[in-house]
Amino acid sequence: MGTLRPPGNAPPAGNAGHEPAPPWRETKDGLAVAVRLTPRGGRDALDGIETLSDGRCVLKARVRAAPTEGEANAALIALIAKELKLPRSQIAIAGGATARLKTVALQGEKAALLARLEERFAAR
Repeated sequence: MGTLRPPGNAPPAGNAGHEPAPPWRETKDGLAVAVRLTPRGGRDALDGIETLSDGRCVLKARVRAAPTEGEANAALIALIAKELKLPRSQIAIAGGATARLKTVALQGEKAALLARLEERFAAR
């Protein structure tokens, strides 16, 4: 299991001086976000940034929907759209459709998308 870092909190003391890369990166059409999705998570929420055991950072998300027939993926897209104030048409599952670790593509102006993500999740 990784270390969960709630929004607005500094990284654990053991990482002093070394901040892991954020879970998002720029692409040709916008941003790609690494997400770890927990279906049937009891509530729909983005729980912050988590560092996995291999050192990668992911955005931790949970949805109430079951992982059948794309329900959890649709709930994830709706959740991200709501949290980042984006139309659902600008969000797609780009990789990992049947896995917990997914890549979510956000289309749009890169600077605006980065600002929204950093405002919501980056340590202050």
